[in-house]
Amino acid sequence: MSGLAEQQCEACNASAPRVTDEEVAALRKSVQDWEILSVEGEDQLRKTFKFRNFAQALAFTNRVGELAEAENHHPAILLEYGKATISWWTHTIGGLHKNDFIMAARTDSAYH
Repeated sequence: MSGLAEQQCEACNASAPRVTDEEVAALRKSVQDWEILSVEGEDQLRKTFKFRNFAQALAFTNRVGELAEAENHHPAILLEYGKATISWWTHTIGGLHKNDFIMAARTDSAYH
């Protein structure tokens, strides 16, 4: 799965398939630091990024917002002093799609 951040998101609708366990295992290799958790029955990718101050965390969340707008795929963002927590999942299917892993990889790239 090298180059996951360079892959394009696919258009997604309510009938799109969630990733299988085998796909998750392969995709996780590119976004190892992201945790998968279930929130209200929906699997999500979540990671907290640390910064020296609020301004840096805010600038990062703005970069993530720009990435999200470009793909029309939007995360949940929790912005706090010195950190930002990003959660990706596909709302229309109530779980994880390959797009979420692509966006997690792009989020990692925006952090570096």
